[in-house]
Amino acid sequence: MTKPRERPRAKGIAGRSVPWAPDRGEMIWIEHSPQAGREMAGSHPFLVLSPRAFNEKTGLVIGCAMTSRQAHNPFAVANPRDPAQASYILADQPKSFDWRKRRARRHPWGRVTPAVLQDVCDRLNAIVQLA
Repeated sequence: MTKPRERPRAKGIAGRSVPWAPDRGEMIWIEHSPQAGREMAGSHPFLVLSPRAFNEKTGLVIGCAMTSRQAHNPFAVANPRDPAQASYILADQPKSFDWRKRRARRHPWGRVTPAVLQDVCDRLNAIVQLA
């Protein structure tokens, strides 16, 4: 009998293991399909903007799609995590996904730098004007 795959676990309070949940600033892989119109389809990297507590409690994750294609888009933020491969975070494409149903998983690049996260948030705020 095949043993089911377990989700990676993180260390919690008092060193106990807790199930993984996406956290703000983390890059994850997530399935974008089904999509419509000009939206991305398939599995793509995704920058998490919502905090872990929200993601864990609701099962949702809020963030922005990522791509390797550079477009003339003033809302695309360069992500320098891997100098061998271009990567851009699309601050003009915020999305909410059920990360459990879409089988989100950690991206090997880990987290974006605080400066990149702030840049994405600033560009998104230029669109939605929350603050």
